Amino acid sequence: MDTATIQIENLSHRYGDRLALDGVTFESAPASLTAILGPNGSGKTTLFRILTTLLRPSAGTARVCGADVIECPGAVMQSIGVVFQQPALDGKLTVLENLIHQGWLYGLSGGALRTRCKELLQRFEVADRAGDRVDCLSGGLRRRVELAKALLHRPRVLILDEPSSGLDFGARLTLMSHLQELRDRDSVTSLFTTHLMDEADRCDRVAILDQGRLAAIDRPAVLKSTIGGDVLMVRTAGVPAALAGKVTQRFAAAAEVVNGLVRIERDQGHVFVPQLVEAFPGEIESVSVGKPTLGDVFVRVTGRGLDRLRDDPDPMS
Repeated sequence: MDTATIQIENLSHRYGDRLALDGVTFESAPASLTAILGPNGSGKTTLFRILTTLLRPSAGTARVCGADVIECPGAVMQSIGVVFQQPALDGKLTVLENLIHQGWLYGLSGGALRTRCKELLQRFEVADRAGDRVDCLSGGLRRRVELAKALLHRPRVLILDEPSSGLDFGARLTLMSHLQELRDRDSVTSLFTTHLMDEADRCDRVAILDQGRLAAIDRPAVLKSTIGGDVLMVRTAGVPAALAGKVTQRFAAAAEVVNGLVRIERDQGHVFVPQLVEAFPGEIESVSVGKPTLGDVFVRVTGRGLDRLRDDPDPMS
C-alpha cells in the first residue's frame, strides 16, 4: 500500500542470542488506529523503540511517512509524536512550562507556541491546571498532558508505548476516546502497544505479536470471527489436562488447558453445558460461556493464554 503511513518489512532485532523481533511485516493506513497486542517479552517495546528511532534494527526496514528510520531519523522525528510508557514530564515544572520547553525543542516560540499550548490544554481538559506542578497531578491528568506535549508540533503519526499503564478504567476509556478523536478529527495515525484486550478491541486493526513474530493482524471483528461458536472455560476439581483429554475423546471437541482452565470451542455452548456436566459428574466445579474475544484469538494463533504470559521478562523493561 503506497499510501501507508507506517510501513514495516521483514523487521528483525537481536539482543545478543535472543531474537526479539523476527521478520515482522505490516502497514498502517493514514488516519487509522492500530494496537500492537502481546504479553511482555513479545517484542512490542522493541518495535516501539525502532519506530521512534531510539533503536537501530538488526535487519529489515521501517518507514514513517515515507522516511526510513535509519536513513532519515530527523524526518521521522518531525513526523511523529511519542508517548512513553513512563511519563516523560518534569515534575518540578508546571504543566504549561513542560509544554513550552517541548515546543522550543521543535523550533516553536513566542505567541504561536503559547496559542498552541492553550489550544491543546483546553482540548484535553487540563487548562485549569496549566499553572500546577506536574508532580501534583493524578496519573490520568499526566497522560493528558503527555498527549498535549506529543502533539505540539502537529505530527501526522502518534506512537505510544503502553500508554494506559497505571491508569484506572475510567482514565483508560478517556485515553482511548482521545485517540479516536485524533483519528477522526485530525487524521492522525496512532499506533500503540498494549496487553489489554479491551483497548485493542476499540482499534481499527490489531496486530498480535508473540515471541517476536507477527501471529495475526486484521480488524478485531475479523480476528474474532475466526473462532467458531462459543468459548467455554471449565474449572475442574481434578487435573485440567486429564479432563481436556476426556472431553476430546467423548465429544470429539477440541479441548485445551489455558491458565489452569479447560478451554472448549463449541457451537451453542449453553446447550452443551448440561451435557458436559452430566458426562463428568463431580469433576466440574464451574463453567463459563462467552462469545469469542481477542484473548481467544491469541490462544488460537499462539497456543498460549495472554494472561499467563503477562509477567514474562522483557529485555527492554
